[in-house]
Amino acid sequence: MMSEEEKKKLIKKHSKSSPVLKNSLRAFFFGGLICLFGEVLLKVYVFFGAEEKTSVSLVTLSVIFIASLLTGIGVFDKIARFTGAGTLVPVSGFSNAVTSEAMDSASEGYVLGVGAKIFTVAGPVIIFGLLSGVIYGVIYYVYSLIGG
Repeated sequence: MMSEEEKKKLIKKHSKSSPVLKNSLRAFFFGGLICLFGEVLLKVYVFFGAEEKTSVSLVTLSVIFIASLLTGIGVFDKIARFTGAGTLVPVSGFSNAVTSEAMDSASEGYVLGVGAKIFTVAGPVIIFGLLSGVIYGVIYYVYSLIGG
């Protein structure tokens, strides 16, 4: 029987190391391109007469829709495989996670499949996002009471 240490050595020996710098630069570049695309969309919506506040919401909805559409036709995963975390950081990654879960569980029905499992991946993001917001809000409130 192999010890834990021997298992770790064997795994390390056969594991391919990741090119961290290359992956980080690629993620940074493509995440930036998604954000640039959002800025261009914002300018387009404003150009066609939408108020800037409304345009911001339209950009978010557009990116969510495009990411869901690309997930649905099987393109988003190919893009994400190449670009890495760059596609997953903006709202597009959240959209992909929700859409993928909905597609994977659709065969189980709308209630017990899609309804029950749609937030399996995205649920923790929502919970910890809300939790960190509450913690920040409490800290800010206490700080403002102290006279900060």
